[in-house]
Amino acid sequence: MKTKKAGLLTKIVVLALLIYMSITLLDLRSQIRTAEAERDARQQAVNEQLQTNAALSGMLDHSGDPDALEDIARDRLGLVKPGEKVFYDIGD
Repeated sequence: MKTKKAGLLTKIVVLALLIYMSITLLDLRSQIRTAEAERDARQQAVNEQLQTNAALSGMLDHSGDPDALEDIARDRLGLVKPGEKVFYDIGD
């Protein structure tokens, strides 16, 4: 009779361990998915920053270009050449 009780107790312990391991694995799978999503979001942010850096680097490379300076003066500062008139289209 002792062997049957020990066998039943062993089965219960093994079953409890299997349940615990299953729950742990499901939790780890959830953590992995969360980490992967966070990694993907950070990679996207890195890619966007690399594009911004490349654009800024291009602007620095052409910072002494008279045409580039004129574009900045016109577009960002609203400056015009002497005697020049600016018309704004306020239609549709």
